[in-house]
Amino acid sequence: MTPESGRAPAKCNDLLGAHMSIAGGLHMAFEHIRAAGGTALQIFTRNQRQWRIPELSAYDADLFAMAWSQWGDSPVAAHDSYLINLASPDPDLLERSRAAFAEELRRVETLNIPYLVTHPGSHLGQGVDAGIVRYAAALDQAIDQAMDRSPTSRAMILLETTAGQGTNLGSTFEELARIMELSRHADRLGVCYDTCHTFAAGYDIRTPEAYAATFDHFDRIIGLPRLRFFHLNDTKSDFASRKDRHEHIGQGAIGLEGFRLLMRDPRFVRVPKVLETPKDKDLADDVRNLTLLRRLAGGEEEHP
Repeated sequence: MTPESGRAPAKCNDLLGAHMSIAGGLHMAFEHIRAAGGTALQIFTRNQRQWRIPELSAYDADLFAMAWSQWGDSPVAAHDSYLINLASPDPDLLERSRAAFAEELRRVETLNIPYLVTHPGSHLGQGVDAGIVRYAAALDQAIDQAMDRSPTSRAMILLETTAGQGTNLGSTFEELARIMELSRHADRLGVCYDTCHTFAAGYDIRTPEAYAATFDHFDRIIGLPRLRFFHLNDTKSDFASRKDRHEHIGQGAIGLEGFRLLMRDPRFVRVPKVLETPKDKDLADDVRNLTLLRRLAGGEEEHP
């Protein structure tokens, strides 16, 4: 596979990419995204399945910066660990989550990554309202803790839309808006819109009418300027199923038309979009999905 195999045609002017592995070092993510022809990137800055957070050395940061510069002036986001739950009613888990999130913020600042994507936590049976209040307070405390050690921190925290599985928060635009309303750091909060999650939560984009209604609703409740990043994923699950099951573009319940509408929406041309779809190490799935999205954006005939 060559870097050119997934490159966008010049006319597309897109910011399209994928979540990439950091196995072998943070800088390796840029080799992977270059191989897939991506022009946007998302990574974990460490092993997201472990609480232990290794030190980020100056050498690691310099190597990352050099690899980023060689790749080009394209956007990068980091995703925090799935272990973190800032809405937990358990005091020990909540404290551990605050400390871990503060460290995630310090790491993205060290790496000059402008966005940290995060799930809004789970209330674990305490109720949505109580969970949101707890989450907003813990989020503010984590930001304060990070700024105590890194007062110049400016990374934007992107609350990711969720499917609404179990007791997870963030499946409605109103819940995300409420978090922003309660936070003392609302100016640093934005949204990462996951197409699989929102579809599973009951926000349809499969027809022009449904697509318009969904983003009109988002604009009324949150405001489109806060939408800073997309996760482009089709879904194995039905509409409003509240199940998070990612699928390749055009091969799931959303289908090609929903992604065609999104890729041709001029409001989102400069909003980075990354895949979180299934793939093997050879990245052929990423190349195929990115090529399809670019064809949808350009109006060419497409075949999933």
